Amino acid sequence: MSLSYPVASDHQLARLLQIGMVLEEVVEARAYKHAESLAPADRDVELEALLEDAAEESADHRAELEALVDELEGDPVAYEEIEELVAARYEADTDTDGVLYDQLANEETAYKFYDDLIEAIEGSDVRFSIDRDRLLTTLRDVREDEAEGVEDVTRLMEARE
Repeated sequence: MSLSYPVASDHQLARLLQIGMVLEEVVEARAYKHAESLAPADRDVELEALLEDAAEESADHRAELEALVDELEGDPVAYEEIEELVAARYEADTDTDGVLYDQLANEETAYKFYDDLIEAIEGSDVRFSIDRDRLLTTLRDVREDEAEGVEDVTRLMEARE
């Protein structure tokens, strides 16, 4: 599903929001996996807090997206189908530097996805079954959280150089 064209229907919007839900689930699961994988010698309060915050934020974003999908009159695609589209791309590295780079990549991917989705919705003349302003406000808020996540990871990486 391409975001290079305006969103044309509730069904397409629901599918795109579901992709966002899966991306958030992946970020959440990987953050928890990374936190659990840190060896006792690699324990780092700042890194663990960053991962915990990322996981909690992703869970919140997923719930917000799910609420939007639930309101759409379109026929959402089965969650398992969407999950298969993104699951194969994510294999976690467990060393500390890898954790930070992985987290940065996850935050950047999510930011870019939401940025593209917002642009595709703004470029659409379709009247969706949910309020466009609320939809865009929610997505802009999520995108801003992702931008802040990129900044947080970058600051932590720079502090370690």
